[in-house]
Amino acid sequence: MARILITGSTAGLGRTAAASLLNQGHDVIVHARNESRLAAVRELLDSGAEGVVGDLSVLGQVRELAVQANALGPYDAVIHNAGVIEGPALLPVNVVAPYVLTALVPAGRQIYLSSSMHRGGTADLTHADWSGSSRTVSYSDSKLLVTVLMAAVARGRPTAQSNAVDPGWVPTRMGGPSASDDLALGHVTQAWLASSAELEATVSGEYWHHGRTEKPHRAVHDEAFQDALLSALAEHTEVELSRR
Repeated sequence: MARILITGSTAGLGRTAAASLLNQGHDVIVHARNESRLAAVRELLDSGAEGVVGDLSVLGQVRELAVQANALGPYDAVIHNAGVIEGPALLPVNVVAPYVLTALVPAGRQIYLSSSMHRGGTADLTHADWSGSSRTVSYSDSKLLVTVLMAAVARGRPTAQSNAVDPGWVPTRMGGPSASDDLALGHVTQAWLASSAELEATVSGEYWHHGRTEKPHRAVHDEAFQDALLSALAEHTEVELSRR
């Protein structure tokens, strides 16, 4: 059985993935933005999950979250599920937090939540405000960057596994009631990549949608852009992403 940390797991796809993995007998650590949100997953905690707390839009709290998480580790996998769809926190939550947690919380498998909308993103770091003081990128841009992060991690850590998942446009709180994809399928691929011993689940550097690999934005596998992204994130966070 695997030990898996899932960020943003008090609702939506994160919660569904946590419940599914718990039902399969895995050890699951759920994450909430604050203590009151953690109370929303009492059912999961009563079923054996453990909890960690931290606001992913605040760099200091992301560091503290890593300390909490490591106290409950080690991990076989981390599912970077948490995300926001608008506002100045787009970069801190969707890109900076996954970077810091990847650097500070060791795991053999890293799974990043992307989106089909990443294909509409722009591969440009020029005006990125990593602090979240102002909004400088679109949701599509942030999902492109986290998908590039996935590929950079896969290249830098060849003995581990790093993949990105497009869960589809599903009717969660973020997706909204008009979403057209099947909510029941939204968590399946990332949970499988985090826990399965099947050979197909041990690949790295891939972009997935409903159990199949697809071709991502051309910038995802641009090694120069990967390096530029890692450099910018390291400078902002003062955290280096090791190659291991």
